[in-house]
Amino acid sequence: MAQRKTSPEAWVEAAFDLLASGGPDAVRIEPLAGRLGVTKGGFYWHFSNREELLDRMLTSWEEALVDTVIDTVESRGGEPRAKLRQLLEIAFAFVLTGQGIAVETAIRDWARRDPVVAARLHRVDERRMAYLRNLFGQFSSDEADAEARCLIVYALFVSNPLIDVSHPAMSREEVIRRALEILLA
Repeated sequence: MAQRKTSPEAWVEAAFDLLASGGPDAVRIEPLAGRLGVTKGGFYWHFSNREELLDRMLTSWEEALVDTVIDTVESRGGEPRAKLRQLLEIAFAFVLTGQGIAVETAIRDWARRDPVVAARLHRVDERRMAYLRNLFGQFSSDEADAEARCLIVYALFVSNPLIDVSHPAMSREEVIRRALEILLA
């Protein structure tokens, strides 16, 4: 095996590939090293054990899909509906890509069997919903209406890849865009 250095981020990205294709049990040090073309000794340069890698993966996922997304939307500014459109554009671009949603789905499945992952997922879901509540609440004076819109948007984000149905009049992407415009009205 060639002697080369890999960053911790490279290990995490390769681990996401394995998680997406085979779940958390597929995230093992030797297959990761093989995928990266390095020895497994390189793993221990960055991580003390597999659990540390798994924790880093969850942290990276949360930072990328909550912190970075919210920071991006907030940095662009605009009124609440414009921010929601930006947020939803980012979120649904993610949903419509295979790798992104495969990781999200794998983490949700993993959380069903691991209470630590379930707690992390709960935190991510709560943070995402809090941001949606904030934005919808700025233009909907009816708290129940805002909460319903938040839940519908979030359910659409999470469940879209699980729904295998054809749309005869338009593409899935067009249906999603139309649904979101209705919710933003």
